Amino acid sequence: MTDENIDPAHRIVVGVDGSPGSKKALTWAMNQAHLTGATIEAITAWQDPAQLGTAYGWTSVAFEGDTYATTMVKALDDTIAEVTAQMTHPVTVLAHVVEGHPAEALVQAATGAELLVVGSRGHGTFAGLLLGSVSHRCVQHAPCPVIVVR
Repeated sequence: MTDENIDPAHRIVVGVDGSPGSKKALTWAMNQAHLTGATIEAITAWQDPAQLGTAYGWTSVAFEGDTYATTMVKALDDTIAEVTAQMTHPVTVLAHVVEGHPAEALVQAATGAELLVVGSRGHGTFAGLLLGSVSHRCVQHAPCPVIVVR
């Protein structure tokens, strides 16, 4: 199924970063999509680590043989495959990797969606201190109901 065949208002947007919390969020969302007939839109957001680090006075680290965006595409695809393999019912999952802050990308993607689902914890508390809690920002700013899966 292509993006053009999807009802944009009958979507469940899910933040996926490969963490255990995001896998639980994706599992919950896929079960909900099965019950409601919605489409899953799995979103991974990335920021150039060099740009992020220089804001805090760090030096950049190059990714050998691959770009950060390509790495994120693979991580998203692998996470979707892992969670889908555990499901007993099929649902449509669209995968999108976008550049930007995760909370901002999810809030924007959730425009017009029926639900936004995020895990309660992503990758590391240190990143959370620097970037702020993605789930907290989504709850505060999302244009639709938000489910935070523990």
